[in-house]
Amino acid sequence: MHLILLSVACSVLVSVLLKLAPRRGWDVAQMVTWNYLAAAVLCAWLLQPPPAALRQPGAPWIELLVLAVVLPTLFLVLAASVRHAGIVRTDVAQRLSLLLSLAAAFLFFGERAGPMKLAGLALGLVAVAGILARPERGAMADRRGWLLLLVVWAGFAAVDVMLKRLAMSGTPATAALLVAFMLAFAGMLAWQGWRRLRHGVRPGLRHIAAGVLLGLLNFGNIVFYVRAHQALPGSPAVVFATMNIGVVLLGTAVGVLAFGEKTSRLNRLAIVLAVAAIALIALAPR
Repeated sequence: MHLILLSVACSVLVSVLLKLAPRRGWDVAQMVTWNYLAAAVLCAWLLQPPPAALRQPGAPWIELLVLAVVLPTLFLVLAASVRHAGIVRTDVAQRLSLLLSLAAAFLFFGERAGPMKLAGLALGLVAVAGILARPERGAMADRRGWLLLLVVWAGFAAVDVMLKRLAMSGTPATAALLVAFMLAFAGMLAWQGWRRLRHGVRPGLRHIAAGVLLGLLNFGNIVFYVRAHQALPGSPAVVFATMNIGVVLLGTAVGVLAFGEKTSRLNRLAIVLAVAAIALIALAPR
């Protein structure tokens, strides 16, 4: 269970670091860039993926290239969402992306739509509507916030679908992650070069250090989650539910208590519905 708790903590700390970035004057784009270098180095060092699998005919390079574009783009959107919509709503939207992943599994991957999963899907969709609501802010600020939340919701589901396609191709997950991290770093590094030439944005050690820390937390979230599944091979639903519900609850506590984020009654009801939806989906018969 401690591995799940470590994964939950790393996931929420990613949001905390992104929340602190504008207050500390950290350049989020540089942070995201160096985050992928740190994650790639850790992946190669600790997981030792078999790169030979990607030299075989039919290797899923299209999915890997899509993932390499979506991952850093989604990280930048996540940072904007944490800034404008808050940690509470962003973490819940991120975890409720499983609804779209589940819908894709029904439509494209032949998964059975049992009553518990359908009930969880219905509850989750209601929860999404409640999370998007933010009546206490101005119309323009609220519109920006819920648009970012929608992109987070859809973006993490897109990542799940790409990972599912990679798994179906037979590519080892660790090798796919390493290549995706390296490609994402190369793309972001090229963008930093363009920013330097076009806008005079200088790289800074404090931005790099914050990015490395972000990469440590990002990779920690992944590796502790994988290790938890390995430690509890007979209880994947328990690991999945505990991880997602834990992020929702800890993210809510940190957002409200540490950063003073406001939540409406509708938001709080939506969080309860989100927890119930995740539990129903995770514990539904396979």
